[in-house]
Amino acid sequence: MVELIVCRPAVGERTVLAEGWLGVDAGLAGDTWAERGSTRTTDGSALLDQQLTVMNSRAALLVAQDPDRRALAGDQLYLDLDISVANLPPGTRLALGSAVIEVTAQPHLGCAKFSARFGQEAWRFVNSRVGRALRLRGLNARIVASGTVRTHDVVRKLPADGRAGPDGPAGPARSRAAARD
Repeated sequence: MVELIVCRPAVGERTVLAEGWLGVDAGLAGDTWAERGSTRTTDGSALLDQQLTVMNSRAALLVAQDPDRRALAGDQLYLDLDISVANLPPGTRLALGSAVIEVTAQPHLGCAKFSARFGQEAWRFVNSRVGRALRLRGLNARIVASGTVRTHDVVRKLPADGRAGPDGPAGPARSRAAARD
């Protein structure tokens, strides 16, 4: 389930949203992902594999210790979902509301800002071998189908063939047999 949607309108600023538009080209509407760019691209443009950052809402609460501080982690989506590498390997697609995102291979690790906000112990915890396997700091994703996402939307892991079903990306779950028909 989508627990929290956070827009970053400027460096150091956070706006908690009840709903957000995820655009294939623009990312989360109102967020500065595209303007921030990346040191990993030759021209300094934003890296598509880091279009969205997603954190497990329980891990965020553990390090933040107060629900109102979770947004300080700097991620845009906080999900009550097992986001471990074992459960969501790169290439996995998730339907959230009417949008679809794809987990990328780009690691999402705790940085100096994370350490300053939550402490060195929290930074070591999320960056430990187990923390990385569980993706306690979160994961990077890109948007593959534009749409609206709202807090409390159910998150669905899509089949490997990427088909979402007759009711759109977040339609009712279907058995594998029904998906083949």
